[in-house]
Amino acid sequence: MKEALDRLRPRLMEIFTYLHAHPEISWKEVETTNYIVDLLTREGFSPQRFKNCTGLYVDIGKGNPKVGLRTDIDALWQEVDGEFRANHSCGHDGHMTMAIGALLLLKEQSQLLKGTVRVIFQPAEEKGTGALAVLEEGIIDDLDYLFGVHLRPVHELEDGTYCAALYHGASRLLEGEIIGEDAHAARPHLGVNAIEVGATIIEDLRTIHTDPMVPVSIKMTKFQAGGASGNIIPGKAAFTIDIRAQRNDVMETLALGVKRVIDSSKILHKVQIELRTVANIVAAEVDTTAQYIMEQAIVKAAGLSNLRKPVHTPGGEDFHHYAVQRPHLKSTMLGLGCGLTPGLHHPKMKFKQARLVTGVEILTNAVLGALELEP
Repeated sequence: MKEALDRLRPRLMEIFTYLHAHPEISWKEVETTNYIVDLLTREGFSPQRFKNCTGLYVDIGKGNPKVGLRTDIDALWQEVDGEFRANHSCGHDGHMTMAIGALLLLKEQSQLLKGTVRVIFQPAEEKGTGALAVLEEGIIDDLDYLFGVHLRPVHELEDGTYCAALYHGASRLLEGEIIGEDAHAARPHLGVNAIEVGATIIEDLRTIHTDPMVPVSIKMTKFQAGGASGNIIPGKAAFTIDIRAQRNDVMETLALGVKRVIDSSKILHKVQIELRTVANIVAAEVDTTAQYIMEQAIVKAAGLSNLRKPVHTPGGEDFHHYAVQRPHLKSTMLGLGCGLTPGLHHPKMKFKQARLVTGVEILTNAVLGALELEP
């Protein structure tokens, strides 16, 4: 396998260079999908585009068991060198490269396949809704295992080390609108000050208490009210609340607390408040067997000395929707230590691309290990 990887290395770097230079934001990954379809078709695969969204999947091997490998394909929209544009600052270009690399390596090792490997190129991870769209395609239902991968920053995993599970937290993004009535600044009793309503909400969010042993975070991250005239009391405002919890049950407690806060603010200020959920990502629920398989894959590829304990991180990942929505699925996510600095989502994020080759080997070992283990 290592000899085959050495032959693939230049090709993998070419693929990464192309993907890095052609980022596309969530739900608009049209050319990314076309590129991967064309590449895999030329390699003799039969990629299948998703029916209702961007992205694709491809099978290699046949029969049961069926093991999945998922990668995300979208980029972020952010300011880079003074210009807003699509930018691969979360490592999805690297994730795609590793997934394609695993397919190319499995093609060379096809005699080892004892079942089917399905590689899934999922759109819109950054929106938190791409996995839900893929679930609607029905291609997850017959899988026994599902593996994922994510680059990790240096403060979580040092360069050249790897972990067999990523315990992402749950995150939920709420958007709200306060609908009151403007008033002259000299006559506040004739209107409702949306800024005061917002201040009440911010203060009351602090009264939501959960199990202190479980990390949580709840805060208002955006508030917009008023216009150019400072002598008008604004009756309307838009706001965003970001909620995070390390466990799914605690997230539900937080959500109920937010509802209580909003309902009480309506009554107190005699105002209408509309609230809607725009993103909802569940916390990781890792399968112990899948984690064991990934641990063995890491040891085989990188040695026991480079295996690290699972990483618990407050960030979110919509990969975990798969296991929560399909409880039969055994899943885990590889954490790849690659010298990533300054951090994920930083416009100047960089990492050691050579670690992608090791990632290909680990993921290939994992899917083959799952095929061997499943009766």
